[in-house]
Amino acid sequence: MQSFLRTKGNSPRRFAALGAATAGVLLLAACAGGGTPAPSGSAGPDEAEVDTDLVIGTILPQTGNLAFLGPPEFAAVDLAVADLQEAGLDYEVSVNHQDSGDTTTDIATQSTGVLVQAGADVIIGAASSGVSFTFIDQVIDAGIVQISPANTSPDFTDYEDDGFYWRTAPSDVIQGRVLGNLMVANGAASVGFITINDPYGTGLEANATAAVEAAGGTVTGSVLYNPGDTNFSSQVAEILAGEPDVIGILAFEETAQIVPELVTNGFPASGMYFVDGNLSNGYNFPEGTLEGAFGTLPGNPADDTFRERLLEVDPALEDFSYGPESYDAVIMAGLAAVQGGSADSVTIRDNLLEVSTNGTKCTVLADCLELLANDEDIDYDGVSGPIEFDENGDPTEAFIGIYQYGADNQYTFVRSEAGSLTE
Repeated sequence: MQSFLRTKGNSPRRFAALGAATAGVLLLAACAGGGTPAPSGSAGPDEAEVDTDLVIGTILPQTGNLAFLGPPEFAAVDLAVADLQEAGLDYEVSVNHQDSGDTTTDIATQSTGVLVQAGADVIIGAASSGVSFTFIDQVIDAGIVQISPANTSPDFTDYEDDGFYWRTAPSDVIQGRVLGNLMVANGAASVGFITINDPYGTGLEANATAAVEAAGGTVTGSVLYNPGDTNFSSQVAEILAGEPDVIGILAFEETAQIVPELVTNGFPASGMYFVDGNLSNGYNFPEGTLEGAFGTLPGNPADDTFRERLLEVDPALEDFSYGPESYDAVIMAGLAAVQGGSADSVTIRDNLLEVSTNGTKCTVLADCLELLANDEDIDYDGVSGPIEFDENGDPTEAFIGIYQYGADNQYTFVRSEAGSLTE
């Protein structure tokens, strides 16, 4: 297998393909503050001894405005680590779970410090694009691989990250297209947006606007709000003044205040469109409040088998959003370590692209490892769908799920639409 160079802006991403080896894995108990004060074996196999400790940290929401996304993400990480345990790797695997909070707190940067001191090789997170931007430079400076299962802001694509930032969730270039096209296809001639003022919200709004206008619709306005706002009467009044047929609510937990304000002003649920940041079954609204509302969510829905496996980890799960992407992030880190012959962060960075493209397709971890043991290139397709990384660490192809709420205020799957960054 060839070694080659890829660049992201002016930041080099080295990809050296080394021998692969497999044997046993030990799952260690999660504990904060363990490990070494730097990524384990961060010099890489060309410059140091082979590292046999794969230290995985998480910075995912236990608190904050995306806390509803945390449980399936944590469960999926734990499930992936358990699968690595059974897979026959040569590496001891440990997990250190930390909270991300949200952009109104400093929790994520503190969590990053804990994981740097713990010697993390890979950090899974954050869920929020805005939160990731608060600590990404810490991670890059420490030479740790970051793989987000849920960051969708287009601003990460050209970020100067020295190859250490990746994501298994697609850029909102794709979700925005699907959302905008869905609105117009459902009959909307005019669209308004209520948008959270952060990289996620503004990036998604820009791409959805482009899609609406390309499809022949008109955007009557986009009203911003700031994270932590609690009163939305002025934003709702302003957006309704444009008399849009439908409104895209590009928001997080503040949706619980936005929707009642819209309902009070007579706007129908059938004209509301949700996105991954607020598509939830946990709203405490009167029955029928959300009936007819649509939503989009990157990735195929978790199938029944995967949901059952997640429920074995956390029986209290009610939402499975970004569980598949979290699982695949951990599995791909493990495969990259095997591909490069060492569990350090540099080796993982330099082999993530290689295990996602231009090899023999494999979907089952054991099959992937067998191919690697036989010195074959692999192309891992995960539970979240095809993961074809590009030179920027972005998935180039993805499915966007379309959902609709019923009278019980619970959303159900309608269909998926495939999207590509190369379109």
